[in-house]
Amino acid sequence: MVVTVNLVAIVILARGKCGLSKSITRYLVFMAAADLTVVFIDVLLHRINNMYFPISFLYMTPVCIVNFVMYIIAVDCSVWFTVAFTFDRFVTICCQKLQPMYCTDKTAKIVISAVFVVSCLRSIPFYFADEPAFIIDSTPWHCVPTAAYLNSPLWKVYEWLDSIITPLLPFLFILTFNALTVKHIVSVNKVRMRLQSKSENQNDPEIKNRRKSMILLFTISANFILLWLTYVVHSLNWPVMNFNYTDKYYSNSVYITQQVGFMLQLLSSSSNTCIYGLTQRKFREELKKGVKYLFTLNGKLCKLRVTGIDPEQGI
Repeated sequence: MVVTVNLVAIVILARGKCGLSKSITRYLVFMAAADLTVVFIDVLLHRINNMYFPISFLYMTPVCIVNFVMYIIAVDCSVWFTVAFTFDRFVTICCQKLQPMYCTDKTAKIVISAVFVVSCLRSIPFYFADEPAFIIDSTPWHCVPTAAYLNSPLWKVYEWLDSIITPLLPFLFILTFNALTVKHIVSVNKVRMRLQSKSENQNDPEIKNRRKSMILLFTISANFILLWLTYVVHSLNWPVMNFNYTDKYYSNSVYITQQVGFMLQLLSSSSNTCIYGLTQRKFREELKKGVKYLFTLNGKLCKLRVTGIDPEQGI
């Protein structure tokens, strides 16, 4: 279901008919793609595999390490794409002189590429943090932390830096940009209200556009902050490599906090589509068109089958 929802969001946004600028559309598409990747790796390749497929090639050490590193990259991209989206909205609303140069599709491509490359480079050390738990017929299985990882002060420092980079620093950026955006919008609206009559204010397209931008910006930002908050609090005392928490006792508050943080983090990867649908009228219209098209196509196929006509020839 989550995979389907994110795929629908990507398809609708990629069509570019939601009334959003090219840069914002680009950020939203890649945010949805990163969220989809997080769900695919963590839910399908990790959690479902652990529960239903105790013996799988995914437990081979090289595959296990690659999956974990891919998960880190996907989470990094998802978080920093949200920051990039927030900053783009901040520039559009608050920095009119910078807007023509920064808020472009070309700049969005550069920013997205830079985030992806930096995330890949930052994850390189994690390739060397695990080793095989055991070897059977020369094949390494499972991933356990190396002795160097467990004992090296450098790794502890790197873990703290990792917790700051994702997602503590993005939290601060998003809160700062949103606060500055709100301050600017409130001050500008006050000026416009003084210059115009009350009836004109109600139909002012500029105020309506700012209101729509604020709704989309703050719903996505608030969704990110609220659903990541538990993970952030827990990550301050939790090593990033402790992905398979060993003290799995349901009465353990640290374990419960960890699992709740994971659950809310994954929820944030599937809720953006609902936000688009609730806040963007044109997104809802495109979604309705897609649903109508599927039902119409399905009805035509059923009618052709009833009449005995080959659907491929009939269409």
